[in-house]
Amino acid sequence: MAYILVVDDDADISAALEVVLKNSGYEVDVAMKTEVGWEKLEERIPDLMVLDVMFPGNDSEGFEFARKVRGDNRFKSLPIVMMTAVNQSFPFGFSADDIDDEWLPVSEFLEKPVDFEELKAKIEALLKK
Repeated sequence: MAYILVVDDDADISAALEVVLKNSGYEVDVAMKTEVGWEKLEERIPDLMVLDVMFPGNDSEGFEFARKVRGDNRFKSLPIVMMTAVNQSFPFGFSADDIDDEWLPVSEFLEKPVDFEELKAKIEALLKK
């Protein structure tokens, strides 16, 4: 059973992700803050991480956290699915086309509200790699 770490400050989204992913047969852990997410990463390396972009007090914290994770050799190959509503809040226009090893070092990028079937399909594909 694959272990997935969800790092998202939205309690409703985190709870929904936890239910959907557990019902799909995954072991799921949730961190509502990136600091807690880092602690959980150090305790146990997940098979995949689902990460939000905007956190209270820092609208780009998820981007920064993804860079921190990728900067640690232990997590270089960790698949990261980034989910965000940043495009609804700001006129940036982020998409999967912006994924790169330096600026946006994630494996997949999804807009919120997330289509759970699409998310599950992307997770399955990443875990098969």
